[in-house]
Amino acid sequence: MSTSPRLEKVTPANVDAALALRVHPHQERNVSPVVRSLAEAYAFGEAAWPRLILDGDRLVGFLMAFLDIPWNEEKDPADRRSGLWRLNIAADAQGEGYGRFAVEAVRDELRRRGTPLLYVTWEPGEDGPGEFYRRLGFRTTGEVSGGQTVGVLDV
Repeated sequence: MSTSPRLEKVTPANVDAALALRVHPHQERNVSPVVRSLAEAYAFGEAAWPRLILDGDRLVGFLMAFLDIPWNEEKDPADRRSGLWRLNIAADAQGEGYGRFAVEAVRDELRRRGTPLLYVTWEPGEDGPGEFYRRLGFRTTGEVSGGQTVGVLDV
């Protein structure tokens, strides 16, 4: 990281840059593109928290958190969760600490909101981000959601 990374809301002024963000080609199967995330953010309203990750003027990533959503209403209507929904780090910005920054930023936001746990799901397998999340302290819950591994981190 060259300066201090920061989060910014997605606005009409930066949406085109957000839509142009690309991860490494081998990661494309592991994370949805920003365009899908923004469509879901629109559909989910206040339950979605999309943010761009900038370092100076350089767009280095995109994250989207989910806030207090029902996890499995049929099984337990009271089970509401918050966490990291999407994390896209630009191919040319990977390995520079922006992923860690993104997770810490979501953790800080959840802490500010009084949320005790941060959830994340990831594609299992060698090319998936499981090892990255484990290094940051996430532990698997034993659950699977949509074929993805579920992890949790204390806020």
